[in-house]
Amino acid sequence: MLTQSPPENVDPQTLDAALPSDEDVRSYQERGWFLSGRIFTDDEVDALYGATERFYAGQRSRTLPARPPRLAYWTPADGENVMRHNDYVHYESDEIASFLLKPLLGEVAARLAMVDEIRVFQSTLIRKPAIAGLPQNIVPWHFDKHYWASSTSTSMLTAFIPLHDCTLEMGTITMVDGSHRWAEVGENAATNLHFADRDPSQLEQMLADNAAYNGATITKSVVTIPKGHVSFHHCRTYHGSGPNVSGRPRNAISLHLQDGANAYHDYVLPDGSTAIYNHDSLVRRTADGRPDYTDPDYCPVIWRAGDSSKG
Repeated sequence: MLTQSPPENVDPQTLDAALPSDEDVRSYQERGWFLSGRIFTDDEVDALYGATERFYAGQRSRTLPARPPRLAYWTPADGENVMRHNDYVHYESDEIASFLLKPLLGEVAARLAMVDEIRVFQSTLIRKPAIAGLPQNIVPWHFDKHYWASSTSTSMLTAFIPLHDCTLEMGTITMVDGSHRWAEVGENAATNLHFADRDPSQLEQMLADNAAYNGATITKSVVTIPKGHVSFHHCRTYHGSGPNVSGRPRNAISLHLQDGANAYHDYVLPDGSTAIYNHDSLVRRTADGRPDYTDPDYCPVIWRAGDSSKG
């Protein structure tokens, strides 16, 4: 079943409309995703887009001190009309970070996750070209927690921030309603591999198998996101996206968020290896030698209880 979610709170210019109500939180807990009201003004979105264009042109505030093993990082040498992913844009660009660290964005996430603190976990700048036949243009079904097995939290979530109106024709994000509440069938699918490195047909079958195991109907919601609004989804919500057939690139930032309680732990994968995340080779260490997922250089706080959400 395919349902297209209607735009919410399109007209109000007040940013207060973005804060989820109690009913919105209940809906998020039930469906596993939420379309916010207006979090960014049009001027802010345009300024953020300009910052991403300067990033693509080579402007950096700093660069990563080391290259993690699974880093996604487009460069001009990869070509113009390809699917682009650039991790750690919040670290490498202070200009981009100034928008991603907006307290209101963190407070919305905190209310949805029912936690007292939200930190950045990762940020990825994405450009999906308007090439319908490009295989990489289709993001297969997956959920983020599979790639975050080294994190203790099950309350992590992702904010998908398009830099314009984002529609079905642009290959907007699509959610599988309620899938975050499913139990997994068979062997745990946690992995060190990114979904782009996995067989799409295998991921499609995984979705079908888990739905059948849970006696669930696969209900897909295409999330139409007006400019300045943000789509949030739970770390266990299955999601993906279709091709961009709009005639212009789809530009967005995927901002992965962690709650204040999240920390690193050793997690043994089904193949016997230990789960790793790119942070593990970058962040400072805790007193007992573990990667510190509170390192403010890579995992800055966006919002904590008592902070103001204005600005």
